[in-house]
Amino acid sequence: MPNNIGARRGIAHDLMLRIAESPEQVVSVRAGREIRQSRIPTGEPGKWHLVRLIVDFGEGGAVVVTAYRTSRIGKYWRSE
Repeated sequence: MPNNIGARRGIAHDLMLRIAESPEQVVSVRAGREIRQSRIPTGEPGKWHLVRLIVDFGEGGAVVVTAYRTSRIGKYWRSE
């Protein structure tokens, strides 16, 4: 599912694959599109960032449209 977007954004391929397959959270955007996201430690004690994958589903299967990391977890994380 993940493509070379991760390399352009500095996100490791194995991390993208892990989030694509087993995200911490899935947010449905519209029919055929969802956001798969997980919180990842930055390496500094107590600091985290959020890695978000925008995934489209179609006849060819799932495709990662874009991926990015952000420190603004509260803006995007959905409390359930």
